[in-house]
Amino acid sequence: MPASVLSRPGADLSYHETGAGPLLGYSHGIFFSSATEDAIGVFPWSQLAGTRRIVRYDQRAHGRSTGQPDPDAYVWPSLAGDLLAMANHVGGAEPLDWAGSSMGTASLLWAATQRPARFRRLVLIIPPTVRETRVAAAQTYRAGADMVQRRGKAAWMAAVRAFPPPAVFADLPTWRFDADVPEELLPALLRGAAASDLPDDDALRAITQPVLILAWETDPVHPVSSARLLADTLPDARLHVSDTVADIRAWPNRIESFLAEAL
Repeated sequence: MPASVLSRPGADLSYHETGAGPLLGYSHGIFFSSATEDAIGVFPWSQLAGTRRIVRYDQRAHGRSTGQPDPDAYVWPSLAGDLLAMANHVGGAEPLDWAGSSMGTASLLWAATQRPARFRRLVLIIPPTVRETRVAAAQTYRAGADMVQRRGKAAWMAAVRAFPPPAVFADLPTWRFDADVPEELLPALLRGAAASDLPDDDALRAITQPVLILAWETDPVHPVSSARLLADTLPDARLHVSDTVADIRAWPNRIESFLAEAL
């Protein structure tokens, strides 16, 4: 299906729909896009398209979406505003099911604190570094922004690619990091990420929807500690941690079972 566009202040958000059935929205992680996720092939969205109408959009400055060189546009509460606008655009008045990966998880949690009645069930995929572990990540993001401005995106990409993929993906031939973000917007995106964290614990405890949390081992950017923090804090959460690619590729089945419980 061809991509459509939702215009937002400072950005045009590209999105596309596949499948039929109850809506499942999805927000991807930082640096990625629908195209780069499909190229890696870790998460087979086609397994859900038989039972769900899936809406995936490129977050601002990613993929086919546009953006602006302003770090405030990329802090997680701002990205939550884009998510809510997309949910209102593609969904009806009833509460919606929504999934988010990494930065998309953070956007979704902020959106759920801002408009709790908008959501029915949440799926949080590989939550990012938060709280204490985010201090070092923020320093890395700021250093990356400086590097892009001094030496360009290609030099920064080469430095990031020097680090091996998480051990869980060591044998995955399609794994290759690629930031699907224009060079002129990358520093602002990095600085917005550096200035972000999850809502505080009291705000998280106010999210009463059923939540499924999916994490994988051996990834310092998405540590299992973040997933466990959310599982311990959210009132109605269940956690599954994978240690093989085969188990990760079964996540669509877990998601479908979780979403179907209340239908």
